[in-house]
Amino acid sequence: MALSPVEQLAHSTVRIECDVPGGIGTGTGFFYCLDKNGDQHIPVIVTNKHVVAGATKGRFLLTLQDATGGPSVGTFQAFEFDAFEQRWLPHPDPNVDLCAMPIAPLLREAERRSRKFFYVTFDKELLPSAEEIEDMIGLENITMVGYPNGLWDAKNNLPIFRRGVLATDYKHDWNGKKEFLIDAACFPGSSGSPVMLFDVASYQTRKGTFMGSSRIKLLGVLYAGPQHTVEGEVKVVLVPTQQKAVAVAGIPNNLGIIIKAEQLLAFEGAFR
Repeated sequence: MALSPVEQLAHSTVRIECDVPGGIGTGTGFFYCLDKNGDQHIPVIVTNKHVVAGATKGRFLLTLQDATGGPSVGTFQAFEFDAFEQRWLPHPDPNVDLCAMPIAPLLREAERRSRKFFYVTFDKELLPSAEEIEDMIGLENITMVGYPNGLWDAKNNLPIFRRGVLATDYKHDWNGKKEFLIDAACFPGSSGSPVMLFDVASYQTRKGTFMGSSRIKLLGVLYAGPQHTVEGEVKVVLVPTQQKAVAVAGIPNNLGIIIKAEQLLAFEGAFR
C-alpha cells in the first residue's frame, strides 16, 4: 500500500542524539537530497550547527525497510559515530545556523550489516517558487516535524507533528535576514525541525480556494526563538538541545525563528 503524504513526512526526519560536555543533547535532522540529476543525487541529513556543536559522539535510530521496500515500522537500528561534530559541513555563511552530513557512510554501514533503512528525502523542488510565495495570503497554517524535549514514539521510531501559523509575512525577510517567524510551541529538541506548508485536499491563495488539491512546500528550518525571563527581559536564544536547571528561567513566547529554505541551496555542489 502506498504511503500517504503524512506517512511519508513521518519518515523524513531523524532524531539526533549527541554526547556533549555536561550530558546528552537531542535535536532534529531531516533527509535532503543535493545535486539531483535524474535518478542520481547525494543524500544528506540537515540540522542546525548548534545541535552538533561540541559533540564527541552522535547517534541516529533508523527505521529498516520491509520485504517490499517500505518502512518496517517498529524495526530500527542504531548507528553511532565518533568525532560527530567534524562529520558535518557547516553552511558557508557563518551566520546561518545550518549544517549537512552526507549519509553514504550510513548506507555503507547498513549494507555491511545486510540491512537497508527507509527514509524519505526533501529536495529543492519542494522549495516554494517566487510565484508561489507571491500568491501566499499570510497567516498560512504550518506543520513542523521533530522531537520536542527529545520525545518521540520510541516504540515505532516516529516523530511528533506540531501545527501553527505563520507569524510574519513570508514574502518579506524578518529583520533583514532570510528568516521568518511562526506561532507554534518550540521546545528543546525541536532544533533542526523542517517547517512546511502541508495542505492536503484544499488550500487558499490570492487566486482563490483550491479544493481537492494539495500544497506541500518546505518553508524552512527552526533554529531559535524569543524568550522572556521571569524578570520580563526578552531575549532571542537558540532552541536548546538539552534540558537543564538554570539560574534564571527562560519562558518561551510560543514563537519560533525559522531559516528560510532557500538557504539550503548553498549546499548544492558542496559534496561533489
